Amino acid sequence: MGQTWYDLLFAHWTVPLGALRSVVPPQLPIDLYEGEAWLGVTPFVVRGMRLQGTVPVPRLSSFPELNVRTYVTVAGRPGIYFLSLDAARRLAVMGARRSHRLPYFRARMTARRTGTHLRYSSRRLSGDGPPAAFSAVYGPTGPLPANVPGSLERWLCERYCLYVVDEPGRVLTADIHHPPWPLQPAEADITANTMASPFGIELDGPPLLHFSRRQDTLIWRLVPVRGD
Repeated sequence: MGQTWYDLLFAHWTVPLGALRSVVPPQLPIDLYEGEAWLGVTPFVVRGMRLQGTVPVPRLSSFPELNVRTYVTVAGRPGIYFLSLDAARRLAVMGARRSHRLPYFRARMTARRTGTHLRYSSRRLSGDGPPAAFSAVYGPTGPLPANVPGSLERWLCERYCLYVVDEPGRVLTADIHHPPWPLQPAEADITANTMASPFGIELDGPPLLHFSRRQDTLIWRLVPVRGD
């Protein structure tokens, strides 16, 4: 699957490891950076979503999306574990649930560009998911910084696969291909954020913020982790 992500905000908080461990499958070892666990809330806009060998379908291939994510490593490979994903297109929700076993939910969402910033709001509609909402105005505050290997922002963002656990308990993974993130420092006025509440996690204090204007992405099919 190909898609392009626009106006993405990485908002990250440190959270208690025990709180994450209670909602992440035990098969997935949680990553720590200098002893701390992290949870991210990432609003953005999807455009040009298409399956391999097809072209984007107008009105179906573009929509806002919002992810809640944390970080794990399996068999020596760092990746992402999604606690939830919200999207404004019913077909995108249904397709991702079936193809990648991801906890997608339909939401009422808006994303409007105002100058360099985005005015973004999301309220979950799916009846099979707990209520969750997010609202913010966010955007970049400066030029692109140097890409520093080993830095916290690279540790958080440069992850090129996702992990899920299926019903029998097998760990599955899907590759995510894209260039290194063009990250900028960011600001955000977050007026509503209950995205972590369904997991019993409180997001306290100001988040660590980064912004990316565009990322072209390929997402591959799920396969079992080798040796799992």
